[in-house]
This record gives sequence, C-alpha cells and structure tokens, in this order.
Amino acid sequence: MDLRAARVWQVLSLTLCAIVLPSLTTAQTWNPRWSDEFNGPTNTFPDSSNWGYEYGNLKVNNELEFYCGPPADTSNRPPCTNNSNVFMDGKGHLVIQAVRVGSGIGPGSNSWTSSRMIGSGRQSFTYGRIEASMKLPTGAGLWPAFWALGANISSVGWPSSGEIDFMENVPSPAGNLGTAKISSTLHGGASFSSCYCAGHGLSGIFTFTNSDVTSFHTYGGIWSPYMVQFYVDDPANVFEVRTADDIPAGQRWDFNHPFYLLLNLAVGGTGSWPGPPDNNTPSPAPMLVDYVRYYQASAVAPPSLKAANGITVKAGASKENTTTVSLRGASAGGRTYLNCSTNVPEARCSIVTADSLNQSTINFATSATATATVTLTTIAGDGSNGSTGSGAGTPPGIYEITVNAYGETNASTANPPVPDARVQIPVTVK
Repeated sequence: MDLRAARVWQVLSLTLCAIVLPSLTTAQTWNPRWSDEFNGPTNTFPDSSNWGYEYGNLKVNNELEFYCGPPADTSNRPPCTNNSNVFMDGKGHLVIQAVRVGSGIGPGSNSWTSSRMIGSGRQSFTYGRIEASMKLPTGAGLWPAFWALGANISSVGWPSSGEIDFMENVPSPAGNLGTAKISSTLHGGASFSSCYCAGHGLSGIFTFTNSDVTSFHTYGGIWSPYMVQFYVDDPANVFEVRTADDIPAGQRWDFNHPFYLLLNLAVGGTGSWPGPPDNNTPSPAPMLVDYVRYYQASAVAPPSLKAANGITVKAGASKENTTTVSLRGASAGGRTYLNCSTNVPEARCSIVTADSLNQSTINFATSATATATVTLTTIAGDGSNGSTGSGAGTPPGIYEITVNAYGETNASTANPPVPDARVQIPVTVK
C-alpha cells in the first residue's frame, strides 16, 4: 500500500459505521410483553400455559427437598400430599411453600416437600428486562430463587447453557447473606470442571438498608448482548453489571440465546450453601410472588463513536499506545457495552471506561456523552523464530482496531449479535 492510499484508508477507517434500527426514539422506554400476575381465586393453580413443574429429588447442591406439583398432578409421588406446595392465595399472589414431612437433614433425605416451577417449552425470552416481585421466608436451610436457564440446555447441558440468577437468598447466617442481602449471579462455561459456575460464578451482592427480604421487593435484570445488569426495586437501581469481558480466559459468554424462567424454594441439606434446617425453621415456609414480568425496550438511536486519532507503534517492540474514543448516545438511553478486536499480529487491544460498575460499559442514563480509552499492546520479538513468525514480534504494516457498541435496545437475533455501532481505528506499525 502506498502512502497516499494509506492516508485515504485511515480517513475512511475513522468514519462511524452504525446499524440504524427502525422507529428510533430519543429516550428509552420499557414496553410490557409478557407477565403472570397470579390473580386467580384462592387455592387455584398457576397458568399451565406459562409454567410446568419439576418433580422429586433432583440430587443437586446437597439439597434435601422433594419437589411436588399441585395436589391433583399425576406426576406427584410420595412424600407429596394433598397439602399443596404451590397455589394462588386469592389476593394476587403465588405461594410456593416448603413443608416439613420428616426429620432428616442429609442431602436427598426428602424430609421436606416444596415446588419448583419451570417455563421450559412454555416461555422463551432473548434480551429485555425481566423481574419478579417477591416476599421471602426466613429460616435455616431455606433457599428461595428466581432465575433463568438457557433453552438449549437439553442439547448442550449445564453450565454451557448459561444460567442467570436474578435473586437467591439464604436467610441463615451460615450462607453469609441473612435477611438483609440477596445474591445475583451468572453461571456458564465449557463443563462443570472448567467453568465460571457454582462457587466460581460471576456474582454480586445487594444489601438492603431500611428493609429486608421479608417484605415485597422487585428483583430483576436488564439483559442485552454481552451484558446483564442486576437491580432491586427499580431498573435505575442497578447494583451489579456483568459483561463478556468478565468471563475467564478460555471461556465464552453463554447468554446470547433464548432463556426460560424458573421459580423455586429449595431446602438445603448438610453441606449445602444454606446448611440444613433446624427446629426453628418454619413449616410451612411460604414464598410469595406478586408477579413475574418481561419487558422489551423501545429502540433508540445508536451511539456515535469517534476516535481522536490513530495509533502508531514500533515494529518488533513490546509497547502500549492508546487513543480516546468519544461517544454520544441517546438521552436516557441506558447502558452500552463496548468491546474491541484487532488484526494487528502479536498484539491485543483493550477498552477502559469511567463506569464505576463495569469498566467495559458506558451509562447513557446519566450522561449523553462519554469517553473510552482504547489501548493496543504489542509483543516484542525474541528472535526465537528468525525474522518472521511468532518470535519476530509485531511486524510493520497498516492495520486496524475495531470498537463495537451494544446497547440495551439491541435486539439482534444473530449469534454473535450485530453491534449497534462501530468505529475502526487505524494502526501503523513501523
């Protein structure tokens, strides 16, 4: 490439490439698309078009409970009884309750019955805002949860399917949460022995200041390509942001495909996270759910991205060089995830923002303008492979860094998703 052609290419590369969505607005709004309000009469059961059940002892997590459906469910087996573990109370609430039926505390002892509702085959969501209003029981051994599993779990297994835990609580102090805290977590990975799952999940803790889990609170997540934001009570009250940049090296982001929802109240056995129940654990122990709701965001104009300048580095050297990308987004446009890739040999790129919750994101809910620092790190040659190949370090040439932006309104069904906007930054190695 001659010098004049290279300069023309650099100018063109700094031009924003944006994918524009239809019916764009200047402020993001959330539109209700699905819900279960649990408004049935007393002692009726949840809508079977929304929920199914899992049955028996699932032999997971050192739990001891035996899961049951409604009393007339033909899949129920002893120790399920006519004392229902799941019903509506006639006051607009779903009740899932754990009931003591024996004295055992070991995993699989079946000394408690409970219920686990599952949306598999009945609901499927890809991106959006998902929340449930819940009032939780308290007592040793109790383990309420509102969560989601990848709809591909039957073909790829867990944890490759991905798991989004919007809310988990273990009220016993043994679980390090008590009644004033809840946990929200992402689980994924190649296999149970190679994952960010179980005790290695990507987790955040929310702490209540003037209330606790025994009052109704809303637990939810804002889910978009390569990003999940967890909140309590208000979608503006985000306390944890996780992105693809948080995934351990060698693993992948397992959340860019459809998921279904679950609600359950587990009871831990010896060796479980909450520990076993004791004589003070209430029976029945009811978990109340006021509603479960799913929203989609209205499309907003994609952000504009502009690089301050290109990057120049010395060939064959170990070097870092940076440039700044300026961004302008829609007013009240929500959070945007940024990532980068480069075709520079023997080099890597990274992005850092000023977002206090995650340095890979920009929060346009608080400001319509922001900046991000893009760093290119090259590798020095060590002479191990002569003048070419991996031992030569980064060779001279004209290359580029691509910065992609993915916002909350991105509804791309492709995997990998199509970015809302991108900018190419020219790189000269000489």
